[in-house]
Amino acid sequence: MSAPYRNPVKVVLPFFVVLGAAVWYFSRPGNTLLGGTVNTAPRHRQVWEWLRHPEAHPDWMVHAGERCGAAPFQIPTDGFIGYLWDDSFRPGHRHTGVDIFGGTEAAQTPVYAAADGYLTRLGDWKSSLIQRIPEDPLHPGRQIWLYYTHMADAQGNSFIEAAFPPGSSEVFVSAGTLLGYQGNYSGDPFKPVGVHLHFSIVKDRGGNFLNELEIGNTLDPSPYLNLPLNAHTNQGQIPVCPEGTTTDEPSP
Repeated sequence: MSAPYRNPVKVVLPFFVVLGAAVWYFSRPGNTLLGGTVNTAPRHRQVWEWLRHPEAHPDWMVHAGERCGAAPFQIPTDGFIGYLWDDSFRPGHRHTGVDIFGGTEAAQTPVYAAADGYLTRLGDWKSSLIQRIPEDPLHPGRQIWLYYTHMADAQGNSFIEAAFPPGSSEVFVSAGTLLGYQGNYSGDPFKPVGVHLHFSIVKDRGGNFLNELEIGNTLDPSPYLNLPLNAHTNQGQIPVCPEGTTTDEPSP
């Protein structure tokens, strides 16, 4: 006797229904168990609009030296905060900091230290600096690091201040010290990024900074700048400081 006929569609359909439900569940906004993503499309549109017409949106800007309310750190540069911490640009990608777009050409928008701390530039760093903060202002007894990058042009010509040459280590700088200028360096001269500063807060282990490219090695910057900078909890707000915000003058 031959085996009864079984419609292959009916056999596999339940599997794909369950698989589809699982994919939706684990990748829906707010779920990070398997590197869940967020809907970045609205921010893509805003960034594109800002890069084309920054003069039309002065109300989108943050300003260097601003301290939003009780924020322990100051805003490091002028511009529009286009991409947030834990945004996702492609499957599996998780953005480890915030991107602040100056709305200018490269080498025009200054970048300043967001806090007092000790600055290091590794020997092969063309566009990046990292700053050791011995005492996390929100978690006393813990050390953290502030990372600043994209301060070079597409070919890797650095816009970092001459006071911090490659190989600099543990140079004390106060909040508001000029570090360099926003650039569009990506590591590939044929694929420059939009002119901006990428700024992140990096964890420490044993007195050393961890790999900034991994989301688990970074901290949500929202409480440090007192702005809605977490892509999973920001409900479409453009992050700007409220009226009455104090502004620190750049260091001489």
